[in-house]
Amino acid sequence: MSTTTEIAPLTDAGGPRSSLGRRIGIAVFALVALVTVLALVAAGVIVWTVQRSFPQLSGTVAVTGLGKDATIQRNALGVPTIVADTTDDLFFAQGYAHAQDRFWEMDFRRHVTSGRLAELFGQSQLGTDMFLRSLGWRAIAEQEVEALDEATRGYYEAYAAGVNAYLDDHDGASVSLEYAVLGLQNSAYEIEPWTPADSVAWLKAMAWDLRANLVEETERALLARTHTPEQIAELYPRYPYDRNPVIVPTVVAAEETPAPAAETDAAAAAPASVVWTEVGDVVEAASALVGGAGEGIGSNSWVVSGDLTESGLPLLSDDPHLGASLPSVWYQNGLRCREVTEACAFDVAGFGFAGVPGVIVGHNASIAWGVTNLNNDSADLYLEKVDGDQYWRDGALVPLQTRTETFAVAGGKDVTTTVRSTVHGPIVSGLSDDFTAIAEAPVTGSTDAVTVPQDGLSGEYAVSLAWTALEPGTTARSIFAINLAQDFEQFRAAAELFDVPAQNLVYADRQGNIGYQAPGRMPIRGAGDGSMPQPGWDSSYDWQGYIPFAELPTLYNPPAGFIVTANNAVVDEAYPYRITDDWDYGWRAARIVDRLERAAARGGMTADDMSAIQADQQLWIGKRLVAAYADVEVDDPGARAALELLQQWDTQNRTDSSGAAYANVLWDELVQDLFTRRDDPASVAGQDRMFLVVDRLLGDPDSAWWVNEKLGVNGRDELLAKAAVDAYDRLVELQGDDPDRWEWGALHAITLTSGTFGSSGIPIIEWLFNRGPYPVGGGSAVVDATGWVLGSGGFATVTVPSMRMTVDLADLDASRWNHLTGASGHAFHPNYTDQFETWQHARQTSWPFSSDAVGQATVDSLTLVPRG
Repeated sequence: MSTTTEIAPLTDAGGPRSSLGRRIGIAVFALVALVTVLALVAAGVIVWTVQRSFPQLSGTVAVTGLGKDATIQRNALGVPTIVADTTDDLFFAQGYAHAQDRFWEMDFRRHVTSGRLAELFGQSQLGTDMFLRSLGWRAIAEQEVEALDEATRGYYEAYAAGVNAYLDDHDGASVSLEYAVLGLQNSAYEIEPWTPADSVAWLKAMAWDLRANLVEETERALLARTHTPEQIAELYPRYPYDRNPVIVPTVVAAEETPAPAAETDAAAAAPASVVWTEVGDVVEAASALVGGAGEGIGSNSWVVSGDLTESGLPLLSDDPHLGASLPSVWYQNGLRCREVTEACAFDVAGFGFAGVPGVIVGHNASIAWGVTNLNNDSADLYLEKVDGDQYWRDGALVPLQTRTETFAVAGGKDVTTTVRSTVHGPIVSGLSDDFTAIAEAPVTGSTDAVTVPQDGLSGEYAVSLAWTALEPGTTARSIFAINLAQDFEQFRAAAELFDVPAQNLVYADRQGNIGYQAPGRMPIRGAGDGSMPQPGWDSSYDWQGYIPFAELPTLYNPPAGFIVTANNAVVDEAYPYRITDDWDYGWRAARIVDRLERAAARGGMTADDMSAIQADQQLWIGKRLVAAYADVEVDDPGARAALELLQQWDTQNRTDSSGAAYANVLWDELVQDLFTRRDDPASVAGQDRMFLVVDRLLGDPDSAWWVNEKLGVNGRDELLAKAAVDAYDRLVELQGDDPDRWEWGALHAITLTSGTFGSSGIPIIEWLFNRGPYPVGGGSAVVDATGWVLGSGGFATVTVPSMRMTVDLADLDASRWNHLTGASGHAFHPNYTDQFETWQHARQTSWPFSSDAVGQATVDSLTLVPRG
């Protein structure tokens, strides 16, 4: 009663207010409850939408097109080992597994290679499509498929059947989350069946990514308008043969059958709406779409003889450097015939591409191999004189080759264009700003002798592209031949088929042999050297063929006991053919050789030693900066303290290093002051090149490059001091004025970015697909090659060791591997980025190969059975 009596007056006195408050309280509660319920429903819908594309990994699935049961065993990282009774079923199951994990990536790639991005994303991608369609990757791939032998075509057809078997039971968002997002602006899109040409065309894309010196040739042609030949030669120096290593110092004529290590002198050399940004430059855009050719593209690979290892058998390491991507460009898998016979002989594991059958880099039960880009000059620009629908050749007008291309555009009308070609290749001026600029201010010749053409011919200038990948080749066959090779002779025979892109192939086998082979189409040039655009109207400048395979560089069991390839010079200047003058300048190779020599002196190398070399973060130019700044004086006290920090730095680009943070900012400021902050700027692309350029300038205080009127700087010491102060001010702005809080890893962080919707302009969509940023160490032209772009305004990692592997030929189950992200391409899947942390710290995980080891590592097993 007392409670009621005490409460009643409050109710009576404030009845209306209390009643309103109560109503508001109830209403707010109801609104919060409604919002909560709606949020939960929305969250449930999102979770359902995200997870509905996660593939079935265990149990049994009946599929159409399979001959007998096939098994897909996955370990905790989602890496599959595929086991089948026949080659058809083996590649069928590989196609099925790839489609389970990565079909959106595959579908996107085939739209890239066929120049059909506008079908997905609309008008903004039309310029890129026009450029890619002009190159004709898809048409060439179709020709290559037609030329395949019956067995190889069967592999591609079986693979395509496996992909399509998965698509038979999945569509739209049940294939991948990206299709749900795509439907927001392109609801009419339908997935097409997979074909063998879709697979082969991706090999063309990788050739474009690794096309070597086309960028340098273009840069030199543009520089020639404002710089002298002497200046261009300073900016693009020859390879430093006197200080950095050559892969094959002496080329010996190839012999038919090299003797194995057990039977030969090991010292004997052997054979020779979603907002898509409209692109500003289609060449750059095409490069970004296929992996990001540019700063840091390359690779490290080396092999060590058993004479230097603890086990007495070889070790082989590889880490290709490609554009950072999510998912990773690589896909790990094993392929095993249930019973290895002549009819079904595959027993191989390693890295490949989703969308392509077989294994690109890895090992089988007998051999292991690794790859790095050879950097050969595989493409030339030709300056053409075009008059209407004709062009000039040797004093006469001849017809242009033409074809019509029609582009479907999402949300718009079809667009039709005409592709024009000369005998050299497609005309690319008008499609790219740089190529158009060359046509508008033409130069020809070479780096040493630049000329403005005085041809006296009617018409207008245009630029055409000659490239080794613009004619049908045999790389699509070589993949399987390498997978099946059992010794060096078979390996070389398989390598001969690997024509585009040209690569450095390192080799090791369980008999103790190590080797190297340079395969690929390498043009023999006529009157020109390919360093600058050539006059297309004069046939004496045409390619004269390709270097015969028998005369390409090769090594077998060299006396040093190891072979190192890191995009450095393959041969010296005595080699009778010109491969290129634009090698990587060899700083990574020199560091790897140095560490191997020291390890060899200790003896008993192990896989741990190989991994430690892959993780090496020494910055060569950092040593040069430390020496150059030893006596430089500045007035600013903060900059003085930063220079003292530089002197104490160990030149290692570790994640937590404050010295590395200042050194890299200083390097960026110095290079920009020297070359880009001028009235006539020069390109600073390629930090390996700039290392040598600046190294030589530091030893030449009287060089005109040290004078920069635009900056008011009149000498070397003055410019060095200015860069030191500016670097300090810039780093203070980025990370504060306490040097103890400076960290290179934070400056150099990587954001794992989806190549499609990761830059959509819509935060929630980017959140769905992107991860990071994460701090990383390493740097450009460093063995741990995490590339960043000089003069770009930042230091973010853009190219990476896309995978790392070390194969132990003494115990294949003791091998190790890792790549940038994870096996799955499905956002939020447990295997989406689960390998990144290991990659971030340059560690690798166990690589089971034998049936027993694979069985022990298996956490999911899916059996595909014939339907019907």
